[in-house]
Amino acid sequence: MRDGDIATHDQSTSLAPCGIHARANTLMDVVHAQGVERGAQVAYTFDGGDGHRQDITYAGMVRRSRAIGGALQRLISTGDRILLLYPPGLGYVEAFFGCLFAGAIAVPAYPPMPNRLDQRLQALIEDADPRVVLVPSSIMTFQALLQAAYPALRNVEWVASDLIGDALASTWQEPAVARTDIAFLQYTSGSTGSPRGVQVTHGNLLHNLAMIRDRFGVTPEDQVVVWLPPYHDMGLIGGIMTPMYVGCPVTLFSPLTFLQKPLLWLQLVTEKKATITGGPNFGYDLCVRKLTAEQRSGLDLRHLRVAFNGAEPIRAATLQRFYDTFAPHGFGPGTFLPCYGLAESTLLVSGSQRGQAYQTLTVDSEALRDHRLVLREDGATLVSSGPLGDAQEVLLVDPETQRVCPDGQVGEIWIKGGSIATGYWNQPEVSAAVFGATLADGRGPYLRTGDLGLTWQGQLYVTGRIKDLLIIDGRNHYPQDLESTIEGAHDSLRAGRCVAFSVERDDTEAVVVVAELQDPELAETAAQAIRRALQSHHSLALGDLAWVRAGEIPKTSSGKLRRRECRARYLDGKLKLL
Repeated sequence: MRDGDIATHDQSTSLAPCGIHARANTLMDVVHAQGVERGAQVAYTFDGGDGHRQDITYAGMVRRSRAIGGALQRLISTGDRILLLYPPGLGYVEAFFGCLFAGAIAVPAYPPMPNRLDQRLQALIEDADPRVVLVPSSIMTFQALLQAAYPALRNVEWVASDLIGDALASTWQEPAVARTDIAFLQYTSGSTGSPRGVQVTHGNLLHNLAMIRDRFGVTPEDQVVVWLPPYHDMGLIGGIMTPMYVGCPVTLFSPLTFLQKPLLWLQLVTEKKATITGGPNFGYDLCVRKLTAEQRSGLDLRHLRVAFNGAEPIRAATLQRFYDTFAPHGFGPGTFLPCYGLAESTLLVSGSQRGQAYQTLTVDSEALRDHRLVLREDGATLVSSGPLGDAQEVLLVDPETQRVCPDGQVGEIWIKGGSIATGYWNQPEVSAAVFGATLADGRGPYLRTGDLGLTWQGQLYVTGRIKDLLIIDGRNHYPQDLESTIEGAHDSLRAGRCVAFSVERDDTEAVVVVAELQDPELAETAAQAIRRALQSHHSLALGDLAWVRAGEIPKTSSGKLRRRECRARYLDGKLKLL
């Protein structure tokens, strides 16, 4: 087993591979087979948002993957890590598949700013220890600057994939790669000091892609439009790999373009007569807020059959607002497909069935906080993440007793099946704790997700998370990272004297900071410094800032911050504010 492996999970599944998938042991096999079967058909289109588009066919993707793979095989051994530093585009897709064709382990990342050190990226590079850095030639021009900023990149090979000629495809040799070998490391949005590279195998990918195909009902006749970041699981696996696995065309464009021009998303859906698209809550909310009646007038969403929503708690109000706004433009009542997933389970865990209306529960929020389900007509609305399927075992478990929870009781979501990754790269102890959980009766191993949920009438409802992770606008933030930034923003703040968490306001998540202030006369100056620091370093707006007296922030006996307790006191109005 490779670094961080802890166990061989049961790969049995009720999924029935057929056609080209029945003969595939790796995603590379699927790409090859699609190249033969679909040849000159367009596989990927990238829209730059400025009128420029690029296409590549299935045969063209095989040719580019072989060429890049052949060039890399001259520099690496099977199983070496290759760091990908690409902006969104077809070059990124070619590079990722090129790594698989080389028999290497791809490490997707994002292109750093040459004049700004990214501590999380630095920790990721040091953890992955890549043999090669694969970049577009536009990034290669900053090689010296990036090597100066990131010392771990100084003694590795740099390769510009767009300068590799197609002739090198003839030098490619099929690598000896098995289903159990690692295909890529999916780094989660972890703390800057301890990034976690999820070891996703070829078998994990094939299992999860078959789950997505079956749950979303994806066929070669579908048309997909995706703006999601390709460095993360939903964009990479859902937006790039799934269309290749099924053999349906996909139009990609940059998430930055989407933020600047949200109208482009629905214009592309209209133009392409797209049947599948999706994203997290904030994407749908952005379209509702930003698009005027005049802009909406030219949209035609009648062909959409799946608009998935995943990667963060799904908000009923978000779904309703989007439907109310875009139903006049053809958005159907059964189009939304709420789903739940995480990188440690490759991507998808559960999702509603295509063409069926999603289910909701209206509950007493106070009872839910006590891990009990009490139905209440005027309560909070939970959105189902779909029925529990038979492709993987999903349990709700009491995290204290390790006993399975009955229907209606909140517990931690535990999973077992063919999509569960083999662990975290270079972190065997953490891997054992997260991927090697056993029930009180000895059954296991299971993946502990850290997410809370409940089951009711066969449906999974995600209710929150055990961990302190903040999810704002679809992006994960660790509180210790925000707290470190806050403490360095002004001299009146001391280390270990502030807490960051999120609260729900007007159906969105807002960042709240509780901090001890040494000099009350500096409150406004310090507040301005904190706002600037959060915006500059994390692109976050400050929702609320609560100044408290020294000793007010709750801590454990060993001096650790009790963030959940602090959040509860804030919500209950029990903090003694300055």
